Amino acid sequence: MSIKRSSSQSVAVIGGGITGVTTAYALSCHGHDVTLFERHAYAAMETSYANGGQLSASNAEVWNQLSTVGKGIKWMLQPGAPLLVNPTPTWHKMSWMAEFLRHIPYYEDNTVATVRLAIEARKHLFRMAEEENIDFDCVKRGILHVYKTQAELDHATAVTGLLKRGGLQRQQVSPDEIRQIEPNLHGRFIGGYFTESDFTGDVHKFTNGLAKACIGKGVTMRMQTEIADLKTGSDGVGVTYRATQGDAPMVTNRFDSVVICAGVGSRRLAAMVGDRINVYPVKGYSITVRMNSDEDRAAAPWVSLLDDDAKIVTSRLGPDRYRVAGTAEFNGENRDIRDARIRPLVNWVRRHHPGLSTRDVQPWAGLRPMMPNMMPRVMAGKQQGVFYNTGHGHLGWTLSAATAELVAGLVADRAERQAGSAIASRKIMEPSTPSLA
Repeated sequence: MSIKRSSSQSVAVIGGGITGVTTAYALSCHGHDVTLFERHAYAAMETSYANGGQLSASNAEVWNQLSTVGKGIKWMLQPGAPLLVNPTPTWHKMSWMAEFLRHIPYYEDNTVATVRLAIEARKHLFRMAEEENIDFDCVKRGILHVYKTQAELDHATAVTGLLKRGGLQRQQVSPDEIRQIEPNLHGRFIGGYFTESDFTGDVHKFTNGLAKACIGKGVTMRMQTEIADLKTGSDGVGVTYRATQGDAPMVTNRFDSVVICAGVGSRRLAAMVGDRINVYPVKGYSITVRMNSDEDRAAAPWVSLLDDDAKIVTSRLGPDRYRVAGTAEFNGENRDIRDARIRPLVNWVRRHHPGLSTRDVQPWAGLRPMMPNMMPRVMAGKQQGVFYNTGHGHLGWTLSAATAELVAGLVADRAERQAGSAIASRKIMEPSTPSLA
């Protein structure tokens, strides 16, 4: 059911990934006049194109631990390592890592807060999909985390306690139970955890379906459009932009508010209006295995997997596609697809699904917009009319349906305050009514 507010505003949303499109949809449901800006021709063409597919409250643990730092140092010279850091120093990278270290004391609180947000997001996402009749290859068979060492399993047990504090239940499973839950997973595991309430789906299909619904609600979609400048003033926010096709001129339109949902581009846009949003691009890779035979389809799992040792996640996307994703690479705004990072994903499939052919594999890489504390940045900026919904890292697909509602609420609150102030000002200026007593 759409939520309509009386205090409507004109709102620009910058970014057409899962975060931007869910934000535009939520704002339109609140009754605002929304314009979405996206530099690609279609929605969800970057980080929201081919991610791991998991909507995983069970993967809400933030990374701010000393063990993460140790692994990064150990793996620095291994091209195929799950976590890879380019040792070449840059100010952006060093400042981000310094802030990452400062947030280690908040690891537990931030993990609990993230899982609560993930659980809330499920309700909004299913509501959107149901109301707009969006098919996104959703598979509700849970997510199975598997572990190869006792140290990994012990850590998972501790994490399970944090997830429970956030409201998530998952059960510990034995090696035999792992084989029962997913017979098509081969390998030696000492145990695991199964979260029945988690699920998977194609973020690209969902985002494009929701973008179509936005158009139906009257949202203006300015695709293939680059943002050149943002300027705030007493009369709102000026958005200067140019269409990327042809020799289009620069155009400036004014909006009551702007919501920046531009992924790794949010840092540059925030600087235009005097804010510091320290998003760093952390590259992730995936392969999509096309299953062209009955034998392939029978050999691929339906239950979503997370291999803690390899830091790999998997999702079955309908009958004919199997998505395998993982790795984190700190290498700046670099979108190259490197064979040394793709090969471990292919080898993982061959090792754990020996009956599944990898002759038809589509590789991909995308930049996750990560904040140093691993938490999405949903907030108002310093300047009037500026808002942010960005920095979701590896959990954009999991969290965006909830953060869209949060930022829409911030915009609505501002509109109502402005309307209230205008009414109060008129009352002050009006002559008082004489008493009839």
